Amino acid sequence: MLEQTRGFKFRLTFCLVATIGLTCPGTGAILAQRPVVEKLVLDETIQPVSAELLERAITRANSQGASALLIEMNTPGGLVDSMRAMAGAILSSHVPVIIYVAPAGARAGSAGFFLLEAADIAAMAPGTNAGAAHVVFEGGKPDDTLSQKIENDAEAFLRSYAAKRKRNTDAAIAAVASSHSYTAEEALNQHLIDVIAADDTQLLDVVDGSHITRMDGSNQVLHTKNAIVEVVQPTVREDLLGWLINPNIALLLLVGGALLVYLEFNTPGTIVPGALGTLMVLLGIFALDLLPIRFTAVLLLIAAFALMMLEAKFGGHGVLALVGMLCLIFGTLTLIAAPIPELRVRPWVAIAVAVGFGGITVFLVRLAWRARRIKARLGVDALVGSAASAMEALAPEGHVLVEGEIWNAVASEPVPAGTRLRVVGHEQYLLRVAPVEQSAPPQTAA
Repeated sequence: MLEQTRGFKFRLTFCLVATIGLTCPGTGAILAQRPVVEKLVLDETIQPVSAELLERAITRANSQGASALLIEMNTPGGLVDSMRAMAGAILSSHVPVIIYVAPAGARAGSAGFFLLEAADIAAMAPGTNAGAAHVVFEGGKPDDTLSQKIENDAEAFLRSYAAKRKRNTDAAIAAVASSHSYTAEEALNQHLIDVIAADDTQLLDVVDGSHITRMDGSNQVLHTKNAIVEVVQPTVREDLLGWLINPNIALLLLVGGALLVYLEFNTPGTIVPGALGTLMVLLGIFALDLLPIRFTAVLLLIAAFALMMLEAKFGGHGVLALVGMLCLIFGTLTLIAAPIPELRVRPWVAIAVAVGFGGITVFLVRLAWRARRIKARLGVDALVGSAASAMEALAPEGHVLVEGEIWNAVASEPVPAGTRLRVVGHEQYLLRVAPVEQSAPPQTAA
């Protein structure tokens, strides 16, 4: 009985406390004061689509007054222009930006290292690495003077904000000048990052209360403990562009669309292949426009198409088609002037496209040329060279059977019924025939 009474009193007390907590304005204010941290997962290459996604996340964090923007990053690197745009957006953000290289096994390679050092708080998870940020030239290595200018420009850009963030500029420059890469522990010891954390919660708890210096020289205190984390989701447009910017997808769309458009021209009125092919070609061109293109590779693709057309028209015993396929392979392999393999066309895709597209193109164009020659011979002209059979004795004129039709014909000499003949010419609708063993090569009437 005593235990039941104590249990009843405990439950009654809990209900009273809960009721007071919900009705008390002070308690609601405390709950409302929990900081909000926006989170963006950047698990892709650095290119125009990722730059657009990051800028939108920063704009959203600034407009909603978030305590910080947490960027969980795993990238092999990417394009220099996109990296500069993203670093500029981070440096000019009113909301503090925390870049966290995670999960274990992730990396901030090449352009990703520049972004990591641009953050107000740079963090890494155990088992991650960052660095290898040496400039890779997209169009082939230039002369020594231009190469030195580009490398010095990249190093100066990194120094301009690494010093402001109170990071080790010498270690940062080593990642650019000699492609040095650092583990999480090495980066922390070299003062390239501020903290190592196992997950988001630990990271936000550790950096809470940190004093950071903004690019304008002002100081700010981070409030991230027990923060409400709101994940920034990519839009449908960004998902579509992220899928299209894959150079392998863009190339397949372009080639497949071109074949469908060609099919529409050869079989007018089908509509569906032409409409779908046009859409695929436009999407492929749009995707390739977002990537750096080598014009020499474009010339190789044009040369490949021209050689295949010549093979189909004149017949080069396959030599022209083979050379065209080789041009197509080299053209597709070198089409994208990307600094990292993830933004280049894969070799198996280039070979498959070259062989498939080359073979189909030669076959279809050859059919088109044959059809064009056949269309030039209509009516009686189309019968010249056809086999015929004498339905009656020709002395020298009579009736013959040609391709299932009965025609009047005249022979150069009398022939008995049933003789195998061949049409060698015509005069209006009167065919000229000759026995097969004596027939001359077929001639097209003038």
